[in-house]
Amino acid sequence: MTPAPFTTIGFDADDTLWHNERFFRLTQDRFAELLADHAPRGDLDAALLAAERRNLGHYGFGIKGFVLSMIETAIEVTDDRVPAAVIRELLDAGREMLAHPIELLPHAREAVEAAAAQFRVVLITKGDLLDQERKLAQSGLGDLFHGVEIVSDKTPEVYARIFARHGSGADRAAMVGNSLKSDVIPVLQAGGWGVHVPHGLIWEMERADAPEGHPRFRALQDLSGLAGLLEMDRDHI
Repeated sequence: MTPAPFTTIGFDADDTLWHNERFFRLTQDRFAELLADHAPRGDLDAALLAAERRNLGHYGFGIKGFVLSMIETAIEVTDDRVPAAVIRELLDAGREMLAHPIELLPHAREAVEAAAAQFRVVLITKGDLLDQERKLAQSGLGDLFHGVEIVSDKTPEVYARIFARHGSGADRAAMVGNSLKSDVIPVLQAGGWGVHVPHGLIWEMERADAPEGHPRFRALQDLSGLAGLLEMDRDHI
């Protein structure tokens, strides 16, 4: 049998292994309801997205930055007159998000188990450290990973360092995730393999075009196809 082209498989966490974006959407719906008297929904969504873009370098990815951006937007659209009760509700919504139970996506455990039986597997996720650690602990998947990396952003340089620590370098690694922008394209740029597993919901700041035609790009409908893809690529690459 041809040796596998991989020594290490990286897995994204949010919306790859467990649900995440839908809780942001529900909270954003509540945010829009609270401020409906001050701006139309489309304007609120645009203002919030702009705040998130501005604040990403200050707060990073995750729930806490999202809540701060909602508060900033609420102050902006009310001309500094947002009621304290609205701020309180937004803070309460953020705490609810941080405490929400984890729900695995279909085939998540089987996919990680299958990969771990043949390769080193590493969880590579970005966001708030405490929240990501909480979610991993609740997921029941923690013992399957040979390493866990919680990073501030996912860039080619970050992937190169991680796969050098947890394997034989990026050129012998594959990354599995739902975000083309964060989980696929930068890994390809680092010389690795990118496996896209789309999720029904995607944050606007994670949108990107698929790198069709790239020799190391693969796409799956869901995680049920990962084991077969890894075995097929073992024989054909």
